Amino acid sequence: MTYDVDALRARFPSLGATAHFDGPGGSQVPAAVADAIRDAMTSSLANRGRVTEAERAADRIVTESRQAMADLLAAEPSGVVFGRSMTQLTYDFARTLAKTWQPGDEVVVTRLDHDANVRPWVQVAAAAGATVRWAGFDPETGELTPDHVAEVLSDRTRLVAVTGASNLIGTRPALPEIARLVHERGALFFVDGVHLAAHRPVDITAFGADFFVCSPYKFFGPHCGVLAARPEVLADLRPDKLLPSSDAVPERFEAGTLPYELLAGCTATVDFIAGIAPDSAPHGARDSARGDARGDARGDARESVPNGAPVGAGRRERLVASLEAVAEHEERLRTRVEAGLLELPGVTVWSRAKLRTPTLLATFADHDPADAYRFLATLDVNAPAGSFYAIETSRHLGLGDTGGLRIGLAAYTTDSEVDRLLDGLNRFLS
Repeated sequence: MTYDVDALRARFPSLGATAHFDGPGGSQVPAAVADAIRDAMTSSLANRGRVTEAERAADRIVTESRQAMADLLAAEPSGVVFGRSMTQLTYDFARTLAKTWQPGDEVVVTRLDHDANVRPWVQVAAAAGATVRWAGFDPETGELTPDHVAEVLSDRTRLVAVTGASNLIGTRPALPEIARLVHERGALFFVDGVHLAAHRPVDITAFGADFFVCSPYKFFGPHCGVLAARPEVLADLRPDKLLPSSDAVPERFEAGTLPYELLAGCTATVDFIAGIAPDSAPHGARDSARGDARGDARGDARESVPNGAPVGAGRRERLVASLEAVAEHEERLRTRVEAGLLELPGVTVWSRAKLRTPTLLATFADHDPADAYRFLATLDVNAPAGSFYAIETSRHLGLGDTGGLRIGLAAYTTDSEVDRLLDGLNRFLS
C-alpha cells in the first residue's frame, strides 16, 4: 500500500507553513471532526431521552460515540465512560477505587508515567493509609520491564498503574506480561493509553487492562477523556453521584450532562482514522491487534500491513489497518530524525527503548533545550521543550524538572518537514 501523506494533509485545514512536531501535546484536527462538532451544536438537541426528536438525537450521539470508541479500543460500548479529560477520569476512578482500600494495602506507580497516572494514586493512597510502591526503569535504555514491576508487587497490592507509552521518551512497556503479573497478585491494572492510542492499535483485552484511559485530542479529536473497562468491573464500583442521576453502567460514572458536540466529534474522529487506509485492512484484524500486543511483549518485529481488504470490512478492521499504516510511516520518519540528531554535535537522544512511539527527547551539551525550542519557532517549526508533566521520568533520567526538546511525529508529518527540523537544529547548534 502507498501511504499518501499529501492526501491526508489536505483534510487538515490547519496544516500549512508550520511544521508540527508537537503532536504528543495535542494533534491537529481534520475538517470532518470540526464539521461534526459544528453540526451537533447547530442541530436540534435536548437532554437525552426517547420522547422528542431532540432528545433522541442526543441519545443517538452518545450511543454512536460509545460504539466508535469501543471499536477503536476493542472494548464493549457499555464499558466506555466519557469525562472532561483523562486526568479528571483518573482522579474520579482513583477516589472510587480507594474507598475499599485499607491501611497496609499497596498501590504501584512507575517513574515512567505522566503525573496524571501517578499523583491521583499517590494522593488517594495517602488518604486511605495505603502504601505507595514505585517501579523504576532503566535510565540508560529507557526500558520499563515486567521485572521492574514484579520487584514491587506483593500480596497486599491492590492496583498497578502503568503507562502504555511514555509521553516523554516514547517507551512502550510490555503490557500483557505486566498484566499477568498484576492479576496473579489479584490486583487491578490501570493503563494510561493517552500517548499509545495515537500511534498503535489498542486492544484492552489483549493488553490485560482492567481500565484503559485515553484522550481523543491526541489523535485528531476534541478535548475530552475516555475510559474503557469491562462492564462487569464497572458494575462493582460505586462512585459518588447525584441521587436522581442514572445508576446504570456506564452512566453512573458520568456526572452531569455529557458534551454532545464533543462526542459527535469523537465519532467523526474514529471514522476519520478508519478511512486513512481504506484498502489495506488485514483479514482477522482483531486477531492481528491482539498478536501485535503479544508481539510487543516479546519484542518481536512488526509485520507490514497486508494489502487487499475484505469487501465490507468493519470499522474495527479498518481502524487496525489504518493505524498499522500510520505506524509504518511514523517509524520510517523516526529513523530519519534519530539518525540526523545523532550526527549533530553534542546531542543526546534519551529515547532508546526497543519498542517505542515516534517520540524523541533530545538535550544539548552546550545549549538549553528551551533556546532550541524558541529558535525553531522562528522557523515555523513547532518542537517544544520541557518535561511535559512526566516529572518523575525527567528526574529519573537525571534531567531534573527541565526535561529536553521533545520531537513528536504524526500521521501527517512529511519528509520535507523532517528536513526543516534537522536543518533548523543544525543552524541552532552552529
